[in-house]
Parts: sequence; structure tokens; C-alpha cells
Amino acid sequence: MGGHLPPELARARRAVLDTVRATAPAGRPAVVLVACSGGADSLALAAATAFWSRAGKLRAGAIVVDHGLQPGSADVASAAAGQLRGLGLDPVLIRRVEPAGATEAHARTARYAAFERALADTSADAVLLGHTLDDQAEQVLLGLARGSGTRSLAGMPAARGPYLRPLLGLRRTDTEAICAHEGLDYWVDPTNADTTVLRNRIRRELLPGLDDVLGPGLAEALARTATLARRDADFLDDVADAALARVLRSAPGSVPVVLDLAGLRALDGAILSRVLRTAVVLCGAPAPDFERTEALARLVHGGKSAGPIQLDGHAHATRHRAGTHPGSARAVIAIDGPGSAPAASLWQS
Repeated sequence: MGGHLPPELARARRAVLDTVRATAPAGRPAVVLVACSGGADSLALAAATAFWSRAGKLRAGAIVVDHGLQPGSADVASAAAGQLRGLGLDPVLIRRVEPAGATEAHARTARYAAFERALADTSADAVLLGHTLDDQAEQVLLGLARGSGTRSLAGMPAARGPYLRPLLGLRRTDTEAICAHEGLDYWVDPTNADTTVLRNRIRRELLPGLDDVLGPGLAEALARTATLARRDADFLDDVADAALARVLRSAPGSVPVVLDLAGLRALDGAILSRVLRTAVVLCGAPAPDFERTEALARLVHGGKSAGPIQLDGHAHATRHRAGTHPGSARAVIAIDGPGSAPAASLWQS
């Protein structure tokens, strides 16, 4: 630690301060928790955040989540916590969680539940996450693989609720350089070498291969794509929310969600698909995939069948003639939530 300030560390410090200030409460310094796994990214984030904590620009603690999925995980968590305390972060919480399964999704769910409890326990304003530009590039490629549209290509936001990602403009090599300068001993997760996991295969094989073919700078280009896609997706979602309010014919919060058919048919396809997906989610069912959303759009625009369109979570959608759905004098689409039975007598033939 000490000596000439590396440009990577200067950028990380500036990114932390700018990100926290953008969402900080008025009238007092923000209180934040750095989520730390012991890896290079989160330790570098902790070092940059601790600088501003010492300077009085914010107050910073940390949370280390031990998923207990690997031998020695408690030792890794303890070692990370010791380095965080050495940086001056306070409090430093270690939380042991028990994921419902061994997948990345199970671990993420358990981790975020621990974050929520830590926010409540400490009255912190935000949790800082150590995702980098490399993570963002990987997320965009995962979105391309899923074929899920603009929102999927938008990657991870810099801020979502209390969760902030200050390092999305830094590379993984930058965080390693910061740790070296600060004398921090980071942990390398051995599961990152498991190329049966799609994200690891993208990280270790696909991105380097694309760099070889397309030239350097691909990760930065993918991150720019995420930024542009997020702007577009945010705008389209705002337009879709306004359109949903216009075509909604059921009481807010009630199920089924009833939508005016003429109003739906007047919508552009990009807005219609968003309105339909949101309506399904409002019923308590998972957001439909591309095929189910296309089926819902066909239901809107007519055809021999008026449904039901079966959706995930045992939900379904049907088209009704004018006056045949309770309380509606116009033709509608009704999306019923999980557990409801299709009303066959109301189907349009």
C-alpha cells in the first residue's frame, strides 16, 4: 500500500463516490455495506470505498456471505472479513446461508436474502456490489444466448433499489491491480474453472476466442451495447406502463387481469408484447417466454381459437366477446392467475 496512486484505483474511487452520491439521502453521508466474497473485484471495491469512509464522505461497513457450498468456505469468509476490518470498514458482518440447492440461482437467492437482512439490521442505505465490465460483457452474451430481447441485452444496472454497482466501468485486471497495490490477498474461486457452467465457458473460452477473431475491445463494446439497450428498454417500458394503464379494465391488484381488446390491437408490437408480459406477471405467474408471448399476441389479433393460452405457473389467458365477461361491454382479454379454472362457457368461438 502507498506510493504512486495507480490510475485503476483512482478510477475506482471516483466511481464509488459518484455512484453513491447519485443515490445518497439528503442531509447526511450515505451508509453503505460492501458485499465481499474475498475475490479481487469485491476487495478492490472495499478498498476504494474505505478511502471515502476514512475521508468522512460516507460511512462504510461490509457483509461477507458464506454459502457453505465448498470445503473451507468459513475460512475464506473469515480471511476476507479480517482484511475488510484492516481497511477500516465497520461493521463487518459474516452471514452463513443455506441455499435451497447447489445452482448459481439458488446461491444468488440466498445471498440477496442475507443482503436484505443486513440492510435492515444496520439501517444501511445501500449494498455495493463488485461486478465489473467483464461481468457485464458476460451478461450481454448470456442474454444473446437466451434470445430474450432488449431488456435481456441491457445487462446489469449500475443502480437498482438499494443495490449499487460502481465498478461496471473497470476490468477484472484493474481490480487485481488494485489489490496488488493495496496489499490485499484475494481468493480465486475454484468453481470458476468449471466450464460445464455456461457463464464460466463464456468467460474462459468464448470471450477470448471472440477477441482473437474480432480484435481487442469486445468486452467494452458489449458493455456499451448494454448501456444503449438499457436506455431503449427503460423508455419502451415507460411507454408500455402507460399503455397498460389505458387498456386495463380490471381493478388494480385484482385477478384476473382484464385488458381491452380494441386497445391492445391498437398498440405497436414492441409495446404490446411488454403489456402482455406485465399483465401475466401481475397475475402472479412467471413472465412468459418468447413463444408464449407470441401466442398471446396471436390471441389479441384474432384467429379461430379464443384460448385458453396456457402459461407457466398454471395461469391462462382467454379472449371474450363484448359483454360476455363480467363488467365489460367490450371484447377483452382475461388473464387468470395460478389455480383458476378456464371458464369454457365464455370462450369466443
